[in-house]
Amino acid sequence: MGCSPAASRSECSARTARHPAGPPGIEIIEGSGLRPSEAPDAFVGIDRLFLAGAAPEVRTERPYSVGEVVSRAVGGGASAIVVLSSHGPVFEMTLPPEQWHWLAIERAVEASPVAWTHIRPSAVMASMLAGGYPPTGSSWAEVIRASRVVREPYVDAPYPFIDEEDLAVVAATVLFDPGYAGSELDALGPAISARQRAGLISEAIGEAITVDEMTPDEARLVWRSQGWPEETIEVTLWAQSQFLAQPAISDPTVERILGRAPRTFADWLQRHVEAFR
Repeated sequence: MGCSPAASRSECSARTARHPAGPPGIEIIEGSGLRPSEAPDAFVGIDRLFLAGAAPEVRTERPYSVGEVVSRAVGGGASAIVVLSSHGPVFEMTLPPEQWHWLAIERAVEASPVAWTHIRPSAVMASMLAGGYPPTGSSWAEVIRASRVVREPYVDAPYPFIDEEDLAVVAATVLFDPGYAGSELDALGPAISARQRAGLISEAIGEAITVDEMTPDEARLVWRSQGWPEETIEVTLWAQSQFLAQPAISDPTVERILGRAPRTFADWLQRHVEAFR
């Protein structure tokens, strides 16, 4: 988010100083999408909105108010909204509306008067370093450093993973290209199973990694103990079972946007191998 024109230069400088990793020329307004009324300046004079991190596992004392965020963005001048969604809506279409999470976010954006696009990515490789949605592969770097053992269900399911830098290029392109308005874009990286990922990491660090396959019920118990919401668990197990039955085919749109094939897990691992040692 950028600083409001009404904010003083000193205020903007102070905010930016707390985020030294940000690119030059970017000014930061701190706030939460959970409480958009606390940072109204963030919506003043904006041209478009990239809505990321609106995950259903976010829980606060009040429900996530994506409708309020969208209303403020439209009121601030946004002409387009891009949602970094998930494949959860495909699963949730079989559920009653009161059980929607990802689909509820998409529907709220679609109800706005501006152009919208939903990006539905596969698992993001960076989740192996920092955790996050979905549970498959989540926080593997920490787990492997600690025990050299990974526990997953469906360890031979070829699950698609996308490099976070490739996903960023896709998001930036879609955000500024009106040709994608009104579409649902599957941003899938190359498919690779948990066993194959563990094998590549083992080879890269020169140490054996044990792959312990859990049953779906065992995975539910483990992920619940880690605080994952039921809908996230069920969507992930559903997706893994689907990919085991029929491997995913990457949307050619991603390759057209990148001008090349999406990076493989092996490519990504070369840049991040030290995190697993």
